Amino acid sequence: MTARDNSKALDELEGQVDDVLGSEYEHEPVPLQARHSTFSVSTVWIGFPMILTSAMTGSLMVAGMGFEKALWAMVIGNAMMFAYVGALGVLGTRTGMNFALLATLVFGRKGYVIASGLLSTLLLGWFAVQTGITGNLIHTAYGVSYLLMTIVAGVIYLGITFVGIRGLHWIGLISVPLFVVLGTWVAYDSASQVGWSAVYSYAGANPELSMAFGIGLTMVIALFIDAGTVTADFNRWAKDTKGSLIATFSAFPFANLYGMLVGGIMTAALALPDPQPFGSDNMFGYLVNLNLPWLSVIAFAFVLCNLGSVCAHCLYNSAVGWSRIAKSRMRVMAVILAVFGIAIAATNVWAMFVPWLSLLGILVPPIGAIMIVDLYFTRTPRVADYAWRGKSFAAWIIGSLAAFLVEGMFPGLSTAVSAFVIGALAYWALTGEERRANAELRYRAS
Repeated sequence: MTARDNSKALDELEGQVDDVLGSEYEHEPVPLQARHSTFSVSTVWIGFPMILTSAMTGSLMVAGMGFEKALWAMVIGNAMMFAYVGALGVLGTRTGMNFALLATLVFGRKGYVIASGLLSTLLLGWFAVQTGITGNLIHTAYGVSYLLMTIVAGVIYLGITFVGIRGLHWIGLISVPLFVVLGTWVAYDSASQVGWSAVYSYAGANPELSMAFGIGLTMVIALFIDAGTVTADFNRWAKDTKGSLIATFSAFPFANLYGMLVGGIMTAALALPDPQPFGSDNMFGYLVNLNLPWLSVIAFAFVLCNLGSVCAHCLYNSAVGWSRIAKSRMRVMAVILAVFGIAIAATNVWAMFVPWLSLLGILVPPIGAIMIVDLYFTRTPRVADYAWRGKSFAAWIIGSLAAFLVEGMFPGLSTAVSAFVIGALAYWALTGEERRANAELRYRAS
C-alpha cells in the first residue's frame, strides 16, 4: 500500500469518527446550525476552573497573604479574567473561528504558528502538570504507585478529550455538582470548628513575610490565562454574544472564585503552621483524613473526575491548536500529544507549579491584549493580509519584556497585568496609522 493509499484510508477513518462523534471544525468556522445551547457551552466552561487546583491556589494565596487580602485579590483577578476572556470569547462567537484561525488574522498566515504553537504547547504542559497532580494526590493518600496512577489518569483524560466538545460538556456535568457538594461541606465543616470571624481575620502562615498583592493577583490571572486566551476554541460553539458571555461568567468569576474560596477558607480555618496544599493539606486530603471508607471511595472518584475535567479541557485546546498547525484532526493530535503529556507528567513536573504560573503571567497576556486591540479597534475588514505581521510580534515582545522587568525590579506589582497593559499600549501605538486610515475609509464609505 502506497503512502497516498495510507493517507486516504486515514482520512476515511477520521471522517467516520467525525460522523459518530461530530466534527470539531479544526480548519473552518463553526456554522450556526452546528452551534450548541448556552447551557451546553456553560457546562464546558464551568467545569474547567471549578477544580482542586483552583482550591490549592486559593490555599497558597491565603497562607501567603492572609484571608482578607487574598479575598480581594481573588475578586479583582477574576473580574479582570471575565473582561479578558469575555472579550476574546465574543470574537470566537461572532466569527465561529477557533483561536488558531483568529491568530492568523492578527499574527499573519505564517506568524500564527508562533502564537498558536506556543499556547498549544503551554496547554500541553498544563495537561502534564494537572495529570501529575492527580497521580501525586492519589499516591499520597492511598499509597498507589505515582507512575502507574499518572499513566492511568492520563489515558482516562485522553478518552474524555477524544469525544470532543461533548466530552467536555459531560465531564463538567459530573465534576461540578461533586465539587459544589463536597467543597461546600469542607469549607463549612472546617470553618464551623473555629468560627467565621477567625477565618476572616486569619493573617497567613507567616505574616512577617506576607505575599505582595500583585503576586496574588498574578496567581489568579495566570492560573487560566493560557486557556482564557484560546477561549475562542470553546466560545465559537455559542449561538450568540449573550450566550458567550453567560458561559464565560460561569467560569470567571463564578467557578474559579468558588474553587479558590473553598481552599482559602479551609486553610484559614485549619491555620496550620506550614500548610502543604499540594500534599495532604487540601480539600481532597481533608476528606480522606476523616478516615471514613465510603468517603474515601467518593474522594477517589472525585479527584479523577475533577482533575479529569481540567486535563481534558487543556488537551482539547492543545489538540485544536496543533491540528491547525499540522493540518491534521483534533482527535489524532490529542492521542499524539497525550503520549507526550503523560511522559512529562511522570517526571514530577507538577512541582514546578508556582514558577509555571510566573512564566504564563509573562508570556501569555500580551497575546490576548494584541488580539483585542487589533480585532476590536484597529482593522476593518478583518483579513489575513500578511504572512508575518511584525507589529503584533513587536508589541508581544515589548509586553513580555516589560513584565519580565517588573518581576525583577518591582516584585510587588502584577506581572500579568503589566504584560497585558503594556502589550496593548505598544500595539495601539504601533498601529496608529492603520486606525486613522481605516477611520477615513469608514468615513468615506458613510
